[in-house]
Parts: sequence; structure tokens; C-alpha cells
Amino acid sequence: MNFQSKFISEPKTAAIVGCPFSGGQPRVGVDKGPIHLIDAGLVNQLVTLGWKVNFDGHHQFEDIKAEDDPPIGILKNPRLVSRVSESVAKAVTGHVSKGHLPITLGGDHSLAMGTISGTMNIHPNACVVWVDAHADINTAESTDSGIASIKFVSAQCFSQQPGCTGNIHGMPVSFLLGIGSKFSEYAWLKPLLKAERLVYIGLRDVDAGEKRILRENNIKAFSMHEVDKYGIGKVVEMALNHVNPNRDLPIHLSFDVDALDPSVAPSTGTPVRGGLTFREGHYICEAISETGLLVALDMMEVNPALADDASVKKTVAVGCSLVRSALGETLL
Repeated sequence: MNFQSKFISEPKTAAIVGCPFSGGQPRVGVDKGPIHLIDAGLVNQLVTLGWKVNFDGHHQFEDIKAEDDPPIGILKNPRLVSRVSESVAKAVTGHVSKGHLPITLGGDHSLAMGTISGTMNIHPNACVVWVDAHADINTAESTDSGIASIKFVSAQCFSQQPGCTGNIHGMPVSFLLGIGSKFSEYAWLKPLLKAERLVYIGLRDVDAGEKRILRENNIKAFSMHEVDKYGIGKVVEMALNHVNPNRDLPIHLSFDVDALDPSVAPSTGTPVRGGLTFREGHYICEAISETGLLVALDMMEVNPALADDASVKKTVAVGCSLVRSALGETLL
């Protein structure tokens, strides 16, 4: 339980950034994920691990108004998502600048535009480990037909269904890299993330446009095929060797619970069968914790509205457990 860090100041302090936000996607309930994680006792769990925890309540986004927020091209809720993400970026920047470790509880994964921007404002050489079933790297142009038919949400939503287009939780990585169309509403978001500093683990629902983007930008990605082939230990080692070969760069870990198999984390908006096991998910967090390089953590897409009570409790418990593993909890 002794978390050693090259970047976190003593006394080691975790700053919980609760983000009850669902504007990047259409399914209700994901904004309640952070509240359930806190209510499950996450703060006290981290204190037990030896952390000082700063949590002053969940961010309230009611003051961020976007009543007149028509689509921009295919983008839905573009101004609201931008303003909330910018607010989150400022909060994360503030915590990282103090040598604290921000733990952002989502909320949908569009928030990563803010969290990763916030980290890179202080650590511009940081690398990002993105654990997810989905690449979340669509752009306004990444569509097979050239029309607004992008698939942003997996198994329940196919690429030609118009209700699935334009949801920004399927786009944050493209914004962070600065690829695709530019929008004045996102001028605050500087493309500080470099393709060689990004690695994916757990992908298994990636559409044709996203595959093309990954190839064209030489982005390293380990799908579930590689996890099956090599085992999670080797995959994490290869992933870190790619983005952090000398083990000297700060790491931002962005973890979408749908990276886990639905049998492990059923209460999430875009479940896809064949995902990471309970132990594989935890191993990723444990291995990154062991590097002493973690500077920020996202735990995203817990949605308590999409399952029965037992499944919700199971998913929330797994989310808390993953956070504890990333912050130094060990089996022995």
C-alpha cells in the first residue's frame, strides 16, 4: 500500500473531481456515476491507503448554460460539452500544479478533453494510457459514406442509425490530438497530446473510420486480440515501452469501465462482450501504480440507470476498486 511517486508531492494528496455530466452522449444516468462512487465510500477507502483526500463536493455544471446549442455539423451539444470540458481542464490544472493527483469521476468520456488538457498544461510531455472498448477518436469526417453516419456507441447503436451520430463522447481523442475539423468553440483546447504518447488497451469495438485514423497516425493500440495472445502483463509492458520507454514521463490513465467485460461491469452505457476480466483491469492499474509515474486518473462511464440494483452495486464496487489499485492497493 506504499504508493511511491516521482511527481506527486508529500503528503500525497488525491483531489477528487466529481463530474456528474452526461452531455457528450444521449443516455440518461451517467451523470449519477460519480455520486454513486462517492456514496460507496471511495474517499474513506483512499484515506485508508494513506492518502490525504480533497473532495469539496461534485462540480455543479448548472451555471454553465448553453440554452441555444444547436448542432455544429454533426456535433451534438457542442457548446455545453466545450464549456464543461474547459471548466474541468482548469480544475485539473489547478490540482496538478500543486503536486496533487486528480481523480476525475465521470460522467461520460467527453470529459477527457478537459482532464487530459488539464494534465498536459502542467506536464506537456505526459503520456496517456487509454483503457476502453472504444477508441473515441472519431472526427466529423470519419465516416464510410461521407455523410453524418458515424457510429459513436457500439453494440446497441449501428453506424447508419442517425440517433448515434455526433455524440462527442466518441470524439475526445481526436480533439486532444488536433485531427479533423477545427471548431472555434473549442479554441481553448490546444492539441498538446502527440500520437506517439498515446496507447490504447482493451479495444474491441472500433469502426472503419477509426481504424483508418489509428493507422494514418501510427497510434499504438492493443485490442483484446493482443490481450488474448500475449496476456495482460506483456500487453501493459509493451504499451509502456511504446509511450514511456525510459519510464520517466508522467502518465495520465483514462479508464472507461466498458473496457471491462459486461459480466464484470454491467452498468455502463456501451457494453461490449469479450472485454477485460476483473483481474486484467486491476492489473493495468496496479502496474501503472508500480511505475510511480501516475499523475492523473479518470474513471468514466459508470451509469447507475442502466441495470438492476445488484449490477449497479457490482459496477460501482469495481470502479472504486480500480481507483484503489491505481493509488497503491496491492493484493499482499
